[in-house]
Parts: sequence; C-alpha cells; structure tokens
Amino acid sequence: MAFLDDLQSHRGGLLELKTPLYWYGRGWDSTPERLYLLLDAANAAFPVRAVAVADVPQLALRSRCERAAAHLLIDGRPQWVWVAAADVEFL
Repeated sequence: MAFLDDLQSHRGGLLELKTPLYWYGRGWDSTPERLYLLLDAANAAFPVRAVAVADVPQLALRSRCERAAAHLLIDGRPQWVWVAAADVEFL
C-alpha cells in the first residue's frame, strides 16, 4: 500500500515512467521518456479498464513489486495505465 499512498499523495504532480508504455491493441509507445500529469491512482483490485501497461515483460517479473493503476494525462487525454513502483519516478 505504500506505493499506492505515494501515487495518491502526488495527485496533480508530474511523474516519469522509466520504462516504455505498451498500449493494448496498438503495441509499444513510440515516445520514450515522456512526462505525465498524475490525475489519480487506484490499487490493483480496483476495476480499472486500463489502456496501457508500463513495460509488459518486466511487470511479470516484478510479481513481488507493488503495482497500481495510475490515471495519467497522456497527449491531452486521461488514460488509466498499470504501473509498478520500480517504473515510476516522481518529479
């Protein structure tokens, strides 16, 4: 829960994902090292319809790592993205 608390306490702030996004149905994101505005966050049990995940192969390997759904502003549109604690840097 510490990761979720960190995400929720940074609502309205910027974050950077250290790994590329994988868009469901579209593949890998072509814009690396993008900054995102964090709108909200929810735990993994929350019924979120996420449209992307940060670094698919690594997320499976990080089964012990805390994960959450982050509501990010991406290209002017709010999107839910699954993220792992190891992939997020708060700015």
